[in-house]
Amino acid sequence: EKEKILTVKIEAPTEDIIKYLKKQVITNEAAPTAAVLTEVVEDAYDRLIAPAIEREIRNNLTEEAEDGAIKVFGKNLEQLLMQPPIAGQVVLGWDPAFRTGCKISVVDPTGKVLDTTVIYPTAPQNKVEEAKAVIKKLIDKHHVTLISLGNGTASRESEQVIVELLKEIPVKVQYIIVNEAGASVYSASKLATEEFPNFDVGQRSATSMARRLQDPLAELVKIDPKSIGVGQYQHDMNQKKLSEALGGVVEDCVNKVGVDLNTASVSLLEYISGISKTIAKNIVDYREENGKFTSRSQLLKVAKLGPKAFEQCAGFMRITDGKNPLDATGVHPESYDATKAVLEKLGYTIEDVKNRNVVGISKKVADYKALADEAGVGEITLRDIVKELEKPARDPREDMPKPILRSDVLEMKDLTPGMVLKGTVRNVIDFGCFVDIGVHQDGLVHISEICDRYIKHPLEAVSVGDIVDVQVMSVDLKKQRIQLTMKIGQGTGKKDG
Repeated sequence: EKEKILTVKIEAPTEDIIKYLKKQVITNEAAPTAAVLTEVVEDAYDRLIAPAIEREIRNNLTEEAEDGAIKVFGKNLEQLLMQPPIAGQVVLGWDPAFRTGCKISVVDPTGKVLDTTVIYPTAPQNKVEEAKAVIKKLIDKHHVTLISLGNGTASRESEQVIVELLKEIPVKVQYIIVNEAGASVYSASKLATEEFPNFDVGQRSATSMARRLQDPLAELVKIDPKSIGVGQYQHDMNQKKLSEALGGVVEDCVNKVGVDLNTASVSLLEYISGISKTIAKNIVDYREENGKFTSRSQLLKVAKLGPKAFEQCAGFMRITDGKNPLDATGVHPESYDATKAVLEKLGYTIEDVKNRNVVGISKKVADYKALADEAGVGEITLRDIVKELEKPARDPREDMPKPILRSDVLEMKDLTPGMVLKGTVRNVIDFGCFVDIGVHQDGLVHISEICDRYIKHPLEAVSVGDIVDVQVMSVDLKKQRIQLTMKIGQGTGKKDG
């Protein structure tokens, strides 16, 4: 409509409306003024009333559409933030490019940068062999086990180099293509400059690629949610409303997962309830001055963090290997005494929590109400405590589908109709979803091809980050379009829906 290609009009039963208006205005059909009044009625309707009603209807429809789009955006963002972290691996982040070269950054399992460099395997330099030699050295030196490749320009060409390289080395290294939306926004931001003052934009971006795999949540909170690019029509929306909604989603995710008090960045901490930007900065400063936090109660020594803020935030902070094993769980310090009483009552000690020997504790609780009274807490609180002890420091993201790790390459021209592939849902929109099947172009699964039953919206069946089986329907190399279906061979081993 903005481009003047479409025009939208509302068709109203004009005759009936005019009849109705005339009835209100003309009291005597035979009066000499009747003809003039008829003209007045028609003019008033055409010129003033109809456009006003049309505007109102359109505003309502736009608002509804906007709320719908924001909801989809929020759901997509939540799935993206809650992707499971890949822990314990040394990751090589690869930010692909042509002319300026591919930026490389190696990070250790905690996200610390070990090495950075630039290689030129792509056009116009095409120094493939030199590039491979550099990467092999880095893999050897730092025992890299995973390569995280950004999906931007030259990603295809870089992937070819990676696959050749993986065949030439004796150790097992896999690679994964990560969505680099927002990485360039982050690497040029003030935050990235503070974090890596000696790096250039490319090195920061490559580091972000690697860390995105290790802990998607901790890395993605540094980027304005609107720049992550998992919505549709985002620029046409009420920006304030969108920002508030997405900020709420990020906050929910961070509080659901909890943060490690000894590694969390300022940007991650400020999403925890009760913690402002200033307090988040003070927590990090305190940590740098006094070393690691050993107990949650130390938070009270942080400047500007008073008892009220402590009450709000303590339950979301985690300390691994601290003085009190309960500091690593979601149990709030207020409930520590009650928790100890419950453990004693059921024959456990605090040490058991540390050694994870409390699995099956819920089966030992015969009567929640009686036990709650003895421990001096409410029954709901007790259920929460038991659930938390059952799986201490459990990460809710573990239930999400793990990302697909690859070791070989597929190109668009290799695709043939009927091929069945595994893919990752990258974006969900009103009319379908886009699935990454490991070729440069994401394929579209139209809403009618998602499942056998009728669905109103794709979100009823899929969400961002889902790992799905898809079958290729058609490939248009010229237009760079891939059409996929999730209804595979109708009844060939795939469960309905």
